[in-house]
Amino acid sequence: MTTTQSVDTVHQMLRVLTNRRVLFALVAVGGLLALALWPTTLAVDVATVSRGPLVVTVDEEGRTRVRERYVVSAPVAGRVLRIELEPGDVVKRGDTVARVQAEPPSLLDARTRAEAQAAIDSAGASLEPARAEEGRAREALAQAERELIRSRTLATAGALPAQEADARLARETVNAAASAVGAAAADLERARARLAAPSPRTAAAVVAVTAPVDGVVLRRLRESESIVPAGEPLLELGDPRQLEIVADLLSTDAVQVRVGARATSEQWGEDAALDATLRRIEPSGFTKISALGVEEQRVNVILEPSDPAACAALGDAYRVDVRIVIWEASDVLKVPTSALFREGEQWAVYAVRDGRARRTLVEIGRQTGREAEVLSRLPEGARVIIHPGDLVQDGARVREFAP
Repeated sequence: MTTTQSVDTVHQMLRVLTNRRVLFALVAVGGLLALALWPTTLAVDVATVSRGPLVVTVDEEGRTRVRERYVVSAPVAGRVLRIELEPGDVVKRGDTVARVQAEPPSLLDARTRAEAQAAIDSAGASLEPARAEEGRAREALAQAERELIRSRTLATAGALPAQEADARLARETVNAAASAVGAAAADLERARARLAAPSPRTAAAVVAVTAPVDGVVLRRLRESESIVPAGEPLLELGDPRQLEIVADLLSTDAVQVRVGARATSEQWGEDAALDATLRRIEPSGFTKISALGVEEQRVNVILEPSDPAACAALGDAYRVDVRIVIWEASDVLKVPTSALFREGEQWAVYAVRDGRARRTLVEIGRQTGREAEVLSRLPEGARVIIHPGDLVQDGARVREFAP
């Protein structure tokens, strides 16, 4: 073999190797593209459209409170003695629950004392002219009465009208002067009272504060001995066996509930729920700041437990979760709300048919936080995808997720 032939043979072998490498590279790239474009099957969670009861409620936090609460206040101003009663103690109507000792008036400083003494002097000075004026008025009355008697003796046809009028005017002047003397004397006594020392008997007087009803001490607003004004609250009494539940609803929720509606109280410390009835919706709302700092209009609603004995473990101002029924039905077609999503202005679900996800528009009625009423376009027993992600599209291959 010549040198030229050897070179040609090497070139041919190189061309064959290069073609094989290109072929292998093309096959590898094609395989990767096919693998990337090959339709995948998505694992999804699936639920079944079924029939059953559906209850729509308004949920809110509530608190218990004693239905009839009595606030015992100090009847007079003074020093309330230490209250020995503890919250939870039982009291009977008429029992002494607190004692208030009358306090002597506060000491006067030099300026106030001088002003009080000046008021005494002024009142005393006003009393003397009033008494002198009264004396003159009585002398004038005596003179008018003497003239009236003399005129009656001399006149054959009776006393003259002018003399009768003079006597009547003199009597009215005496009455006015006497009233002025009484007013001046009262001013003098009032001025002297400011400087009068209290009697030991009055300072030591103790007023007993009694319980207005049978009940239990709910709160002790005053414990230690202290000075209190008249009307200061001292204790709160009530019967903790007579409880009601108060919940403040949003005003938009309050318009949906009705008096007499069925309700339940949950998350109060026991597994069993407490049945209750909506007894009252207060006619006036109030503004409340939410945890996010938003102003909300709230309305108090009052619930009455159906079985007071079941509330024996509860007390005043305990927290409970309240569910008030606004609509319920025993047999409706329903779907989990986690399967619903918005398709424009309508609701839709992904129904699983023949291993593929099919976007299906549905008409929804009443909803709760977990389930929704299906009115049309979705048959009973249909399988729907719950929590569909972005990868789920109409016609995508799916399989039920198996944990």
